[in-house]
Amino acid sequence: MIVYLHGFNSSPASGKARQLGEHMASLGRQNDYTCPILPNSPREAIAQVEADLAQHNGPITLIGSSLGGFYATHLAEKHGWKAVLVNPAVHAHELMRGALGPQTNWHSGEKWQFTEAHLAELAALDVPAITQPERYLLLVQTGDEVIDYRAAVAYYAGATQIVEDGGDHGFAGFERHFQTILDF
Repeated sequence: MIVYLHGFNSSPASGKARQLGEHMASLGRQNDYTCPILPNSPREAIAQVEADLAQHNGPITLIGSSLGGFYATHLAEKHGWKAVLVNPAVHAHELMRGALGPQTNWHSGEKWQFTEAHLAELAALDVPAITQPERYLLLVQTGDEVIDYRAAVAYYAGATQIVEDGGDHGFAGFERHFQTILDF
């Protein structure tokens, strides 16, 4: 099972989530792919993914983009799952302090408040250091305008890493890596 975890203020309607879902369907593997709508509460997002996957009896690979990468790391460490991280947020509770205040989901238009309570939930989920780098595949672009790619390169040291020059936070050309992701 491949589970795509979208980023902050995003949804399953994100470009990467849709592209990957379409690719999996083109392979006849649409039943091996899911992208849940994650709640704004980090604690609730993790609980929902765990509940959704509790009855799954096969290998699980998480693909997390941005904040979804933070979630994927937490879940991979807790459950021993594999994770593909796309321009991931490292130590999200520190990184996202500047996002406190009013928010709007890019796809649904939902308006909500990102609060200190959300930061506390992120801090509780933080993984100080990964324990088994071989479980991780890191995809970052140096042109990410939201997150400094070097933090992820250092944090996921020892993991398989693809570092591309240029690009952006949305990871331009994500579809070029579908086979690499499936091989992983």
